[in-house]
Amino acid sequence: MKTEFLRAIPRLKRLLAKFRKIRVAVVGDLMLDRYVWGEAHRLSPEAPVAVVDFESQNDFPGGAGNVAANLAALGAQVYLCGVVGGQTLASKRVSDDQTGAAFRACLRRNQIADNNVLSDSQRTTTVKTRIIARHQQIVRIDHEKRDPLRPETEEKLFRMLVASLSKIDALLLSDYDKGLISDSFAERILHACHKSEIPVFVKPKTSRLFAYRGARAVICNAKEAGIYVHRELSDEKTIEEAGRALLAHFGCAAVLITRREKGMSIFEESSPRYLNIPATSFEVTYARVGQAAVDHTTSGRQVYDVTGAGDTVLSVLSAAVAAGSNFAEAAFLANVAAGVVVRKLGTATVSPAELAAALDEVRA
Repeated sequence: MKTEFLRAIPRLKRLLAKFRKIRVAVVGDLMLDRYVWGEAHRLSPEAPVAVVDFESQNDFPGGAGNVAANLAALGAQVYLCGVVGGQTLASKRVSDDQTGAAFRACLRRNQIADNNVLSDSQRTTTVKTRIIARHQQIVRIDHEKRDPLRPETEEKLFRMLVASLSKIDALLLSDYDKGLISDSFAERILHACHKSEIPVFVKPKTSRLFAYRGARAVICNAKEAGIYVHRELSDEKTIEEAGRALLAHFGCAAVLITRREKGMSIFEESSPRYLNIPATSFEVTYARVGQAAVDHTTSGRQVYDVTGAGDTVLSVLSAAVAAGSNFAEAAFLANVAAGVVVRKLGTATVSPAELAAALDEVRA
């Protein structure tokens, strides 16, 4: 670990207490992550597939909801803006569909307000159902529609967002390409935030390569970065070339490329050099969703479950910058946080206490 980051650990531990004072808006695609647990001891006589005997089911906020859950777990005040599916009642009032209602229940459990979550009778709430037996995912079933928002729904969501700008310290755009964020909507949000001097942190999708110009930072993984620059990122040279190209493509102040077991690479417009942060995760075994299963006897860096790790990086990075950290140290903290969540199976968050313990672990 680089000496400058080790020296920053006491400062970052003090920063954790400031997370309770920051206010962050999250705009993006909302979905429900559903885990169905069971046991598999036999094959089906109908096809060569496992028969899973149902045991239990757990729901978690997914997509932009997971970003919001990560921020809430850090202690930040979260303004979540998005849309769930609904149905029109006899009174012509729109009520959530069953998955949308389950999503709102997840928000309540995570102490996240749903005032800015709209119900739209023309949409279906995205749900990703994972069937898990013997701590292994057997199959994932996605139920979704990716149609763009209706203009009237987009306008209502935008007005709600603009009304919250005076209350927030940062805004996160979490784009899962499910139809909520279009080029024009992204540009309107960036323009409004720029006028209000609100930094915007973006997790983009390939379909909107030029829609995020002016963001404070863009966060993507190495595979996505390779798609953006139309080449495979196979070594440090191609990573550096891609990072510099993406700074120009997005017109942003910084680009962060997550690289799984290789950590992450940081590119800043103000710096001629890029920075690599090594991974901090231990080799793990599977456990239930949200529960750690760390084997401290190994020095391996293999990451077994990266579900939601990008959401954690986006959340912790933006929270740290909003709380006063410089970008490099905020990225280091986000990297440590990712090392915590990949020790957990499935959609997971990290608390300030876990982050403090992980920082001590890195220093040791």
